[in-house]
Amino acid sequence: MNLFQNRREFLWSSAGGLGGIALAAMMAEKGMAAPQAGLPHHKPKAKRVVQLFMAGGASHVDLFDFKPDLVKHHGKNSDFGEHVEAFQNGLGPWLKPFWDFKPYGKCGKQLSETVSPLGAVADEMAFIHNMVGKTGVHSQGTLLQTTGFNRPGFPGMGCWISYGLGSLNDNLPTFVVLPDHRGLASNGTKNWDSAFLPSHHQGTVIYPGTPTPISDLFPDKTAGYVTRESDASTISLLNKLNTRHAGDRPMDDRLEARIQSYELAAKMQLAAPEALNISKEPAHVLKLYGLDHGKSSFDKEINNVEETDYFGRKCLVARRLLERGVRFVQIWSGNDNGFPRRNWDSHEDVKRDHGPLAFGMAHGASALIQDLKQRGLLEDTIILWTTEFGRMPSSQGGKGRDHNPYCFTNWLAGGGIKGGVTHGLSDQWGYKPLDRKHPTEVYDVHATIMHLLGIDHERFTVRNNGIDRRLTDVHGHVIKEILA
Repeated sequence: MNLFQNRREFLWSSAGGLGGIALAAMMAEKGMAAPQAGLPHHKPKAKRVVQLFMAGGASHVDLFDFKPDLVKHHGKNSDFGEHVEAFQNGLGPWLKPFWDFKPYGKCGKQLSETVSPLGAVADEMAFIHNMVGKTGVHSQGTLLQTTGFNRPGFPGMGCWISYGLGSLNDNLPTFVVLPDHRGLASNGTKNWDSAFLPSHHQGTVIYPGTPTPISDLFPDKTAGYVTRESDASTISLLNKLNTRHAGDRPMDDRLEARIQSYELAAKMQLAAPEALNISKEPAHVLKLYGLDHGKSSFDKEINNVEETDYFGRKCLVARRLLERGVRFVQIWSGNDNGFPRRNWDSHEDVKRDHGPLAFGMAHGASALIQDLKQRGLLEDTIILWTTEFGRMPSSQGGKGRDHNPYCFTNWLAGGGIKGGVTHGLSDQWGYKPLDRKHPTEVYDVHATIMHLLGIDHERFTVRNNGIDRRLTDVHGHVIKEILA
């Protein structure tokens, strides 16, 4: 044996490594990585997930949860019947929705004019109007939705799914994040960090439509001395050095993750540009996603063409990634900085902030659902729309709304979800759940998604610091009422 050969190299090259070679060949042939032992726990109805996150706190009472009493009592002093802990000073008079509502689909779901494009897919959607959070603080509320915990240090949902089920492809990441092009939301990268899971399960950030969609995938233009051959040789040498180093440290997964990152980056240099190139999409598909820059009368009213382009492009790229085997795609709308606002935190002016964002989101999300359905992918792809909390039914400064963690809306569509239904009602104002003893929590939504992926959320655990951790902590029930 070569004196410089480490244990991993010896085992791999010996007879004992033939099983590993065979497994690697089998998985490469299938284009996927092996799932964790014992998974799935039961036959899954879905393979993939798209999470649409509205950063800042989208107003359920202006978009999805119509409250006639807000129209009837508009401008009157708000009376909640109890002491209300407001985040700021948003306990002004009752404030009616900023847009008219009307019914859509066979189910007759009432939707606001600003999300009217979703009317075309209302019969595919399941709405949950009695969601509750634990905090009115953006950072904590966002972490709760993305990781299941309202403090840092826990893996994102996409990381858990990547870790548990493995990859459906061999050339692209398992978990992809498409942030708002203007910047990151509260917590930044902590929302998709792998925490105590192996680090190669963290989300890979991509910015569609920008000059550099994936950072550091290719050498900088100033590095003219770097050739394809020298780049490949460098990666090969680094992998050998890292493999040798990791062989003496079998309990440290950081180098293994780095090796896998190098290997994936090399594969992505070929696969990613093709996946992100929408120029060859037919005209009718571009039009569906609002990328033909056509304007309806409502488009002109709220000047939303840019927002439709931004969100629609991300939704189209998401579809292209999903059909190429990416398992979890997270799409963000809204960032944590800048003014005038380009996020959903509408303290000052709901119509100004929500109008363009909501119509752009609705156009892109509707197109994504329709496109997945016509390609036969919707039946095994779950789409989840969420935000960190809702907004109060009372006014703040006349045209704005304060944070409302006491009640808000989520909706789901696709893989195993019953369409055209509403589960859980809010009260007459949209202030709290109508049945305060039985609200829906984020743990329930996460448990339901895991169930549809074939995972029992109570059995899927990872021991960390002496505790068996799971995405749903010690909570969560599958929402059977929204299952097909």
